[in-house]
Amino acid sequence: MSQSRLSTAIADGMIALPSGNISLMRPSATYDVSALPRDDIRIVHGFYPDVAAWQAAGYDVRQDLQQSAVAIVVVPRSKALARAMVAEACAKAEFVIVDGQKTDGVDSLFKSCRKILGDLPSIPKGHGRIFWFAATDAFAAWTAPAPAKGPHGYFTSAGVFSDGAVDAGSALLAEALPAKLPARMADLGAGWGYLAAPVLARDGVKSLDLIEAEALSLQCAKLNVSDPRVHFHWADATQFDGSGYDGIVMNPPFHTSRASDPSLGRSFIQAAARLLAPHGKLWMVANRHLPYEATLTECFRNVDMIAGNGAFKIFHANRPQR
Repeated sequence: MSQSRLSTAIADGMIALPSGNISLMRPSATYDVSALPRDDIRIVHGFYPDVAAWQAAGYDVRQDLQQSAVAIVVVPRSKALARAMVAEACAKAEFVIVDGQKTDGVDSLFKSCRKILGDLPSIPKGHGRIFWFAATDAFAAWTAPAPAKGPHGYFTSAGVFSDGAVDAGSALLAEALPAKLPARMADLGAGWGYLAAPVLARDGVKSLDLIEAEALSLQCAKLNVSDPRVHFHWADATQFDGSGYDGIVMNPPFHTSRASDPSLGRSFIQAAARLLAPHGKLWMVANRHLPYEATLTECFRNVDMIAGNGAFKIFHANRPQR
């Protein structure tokens, strides 16, 4: 197997790591750390599935970046979050490495960094790029602001799904909900909490669990939702340890990278069937092109498409099959 960009840069002597802690910021669970001294590695992450994987592998994992000799920014899909991570790395480390895929915007970030710092060493490899530089305060303007209320009236922050506007699919799902909902409800993949208000406004709801894997999103949800009936869970919805819900709403994610990955939505459907009581009901929105019907009929005895438009379809399902 070919070496990763990081391993290549270190093995070829292009990067000489200073001694001390090495903080990896938001690496996927499969990110190659074989070239790094294991005892020096600190994982900094807020996405629960990756956090759980790194913890299971025995690494020190935390949500906040501490002072480090080296900070490795693993470029996320969000441009604003990527820039904020570079600024934070420069503020907390002596040496900064940036590594990412072209599909996640690493080349655009590289050009922006070169515009500020001038020419930078880099290695383009494996449909991505790695580059590095000594920490500097030149990126202070990229620092992420605290979560702020947008024109839609909700708090969001860099890196959360649909940070600039209410997601059209979620809005359509909210409109399709019946006037009365079951007592014990959950929202799988709750994001920054948009669906909470329309769910709580329905008759019959006594409790609502918001289950969200991204800590940045859950932080915003806690600012957006203050109803005492709500409980917040930082967790992977597909692995969440719970049961007996009377009703579930969800707008499941369908990207693990830039590419569409319907298997993620299918995992959400399977989780909903597992988490619901035998009499439980599911309300779900999906992009119209995603093939979820077969999984829904495998997991529920009754499935109906109750609303939709050219972009989305709304499903109601009940009587989960174990």
